[in-house]
Formats: sequence, C-alpha cells, structure tokens
Amino acid sequence: MPELPEVETVRLGVDKHVVGAAFTDVSVLHDRAVRRQAGGAAELIGRLRGQTAVAARRRGKYLWLDLADRAGVSDEALVIHLGMSGQLRIVDSDDANTTTKHLRIRARLGAREFWFIDQRTFGGWQVDELVPDPHNRAGRVPSIVAHIAPDPFDQAFDADAVALRMAGKRTEIKRALLDQTLVSGIGNIYADESLWRARLRGTRLTDSISHAKLVELLGHAREVMASALAVGGTSFDELYVNVNGESGYFARELSAYGREGLPCRRCGTTMRRESFMNRSSFYCPQCQRAPRRVSATAR
Repeated sequence: MPELPEVETVRLGVDKHVVGAAFTDVSVLHDRAVRRQAGGAAELIGRLRGQTAVAARRRGKYLWLDLADRAGVSDEALVIHLGMSGQLRIVDSDDANTTTKHLRIRARLGAREFWFIDQRTFGGWQVDELVPDPHNRAGRVPSIVAHIAPDPFDQAFDADAVALRMAGKRTEIKRALLDQTLVSGIGNIYADESLWRARLRGTRLTDSISHAKLVELLGHAREVMASALAVGGTSFDELYVNVNGESGYFARELSAYGREGLPCRRCGTTMRRESFMNRSSFYCPQCQRAPRRVSATAR
C-alpha cells in the first residue's frame, strides 16, 4: 500500500491538475471501486457531478478533495482510497478515447479526464461529509478520516505527546509506528527504515524505550519520508506511479526494507528478515539488537 510519501506525491499532482476544475461527468466502470459509498455508483455520480474541486488534502495515507457546489458551498469531500494498487491519472482530451486495463472510474474535468485505475480493486472513491477536525479546531476533514492521527508533517503533530502515548501502549515499537491512531502515514517500508536509523529492533516494547529515543525515532520517520518524497516515493513495480505515470526512485536508497542477505550499510553485517503482522520486517542483527529476555526469577 502506498505510504505517506507516495500519497503526497500523488496529492501534489492532483493539486496541480484537478483543483479548480469541475466534475462535468463521471462514469463508474467497476462496482467495487464505489463499494464504500452507501448508495453505490448512482450516489457517487449524483453527489460528484457539478461539484468543483477546491483543495487537495492529505492526512497520513488518506487523500481527499474538498468540493464546492455551484453556489460555492463546501460541505463534502471526495475521499480517494488508493488501496494496494490504486493510481490516479490525468488524461488529455486527445487521449481520452483510449482505454486502459483496470480502469475503474473516469471523470471528465472540462478538456481533461481524471482516471482511477486499480488492478487489485482494494481502493475506491467515496463522497463524504466534512466535519470539524478533532486535531485542528480551524480545519475540517471527511468524517471517515476524523479518527486518523496527524502525521509527522502535520502542523498538529506533537512528537512528545505521541511518544508518551506510545510508551503507554506497552506494545512492540513497530506495531506502534503502524498504528494510524497514534501516528499516521508510516507503513511497513518507512517503519523499517526509521527503526534502522534509530538502531531499534521492531520487537522492542515501547515502555522499554526512553522518551528521548521515541522522539528521536519519530524524527527519523519524518526525515526518511521527506527524503523519499524528494524523489517521488518508493516504486517496486508499475503499481505505484504519480499522476503522469512516473515511478518514484527511493527504492535505490533504502537501508533496511527488502535488503535481506545484503550487508548493512552501517556495519556490514548481513541483513535479516523476519515475519511481523503477516508482513516482513528487515533489520540488522548487529545494529538492531533483539530485546533482552527477562527470566522468571528476575521478575
């Protein structure tokens, strides 16, 4: 699933090409792409047609477009779930008559079309109401995003407060990084990268890590995602591209994720992989030592 740098790269493209344009027509080509909309395709089309995109926003991995009707009233948003393989493409009118495999939704924006392509059909579009942002009194978010915590790039993000909440959870630190109600935007790739930079094993319990170290880890998360964003995110295959169909290049700079069997970039020790939450974790056994086991007698 795309993580914060990939979603932000897409958001920047949407902001450039879609904001300010009106949805003059919408076609849903696959029902699964609108399964989150209570009334299905008919409701999404009815609520989207005639609306103008006035802002492209993101929190963590969630992307949405604030919408305004013909009277200029903005009470709704188009929430776009990229899922595992969702792509947003801007298509010029000269190419709009062509088709592409896995095209799920196509919307006309004047002389251009806005396409949603999704090979695995885990993503989709949904028009939702805007509600007060619980993390920012001056803002509004779609109701289905309100429970998501601020990400490290959000003005409302407070690393000290997040570190305190992490320690209070007494859970594995990688599990805490992936908990979108604690801190959003960090997925499997950037969790491994952040932990490697902080020299922490993902299985360490949060309450065994100092407050300063947790804050440091959150800083590493922001730094590594900023570096990824600067080169368009991480692409391992053709499933993640920006709105122009271009891949990101951060895969070349990864220090942990996907590097099983390769030497650690810091100490040269062979990198390892272990199973974690039905995913894979990549780490250096030397730089990221396993937590010490406490014997029963010691307890």
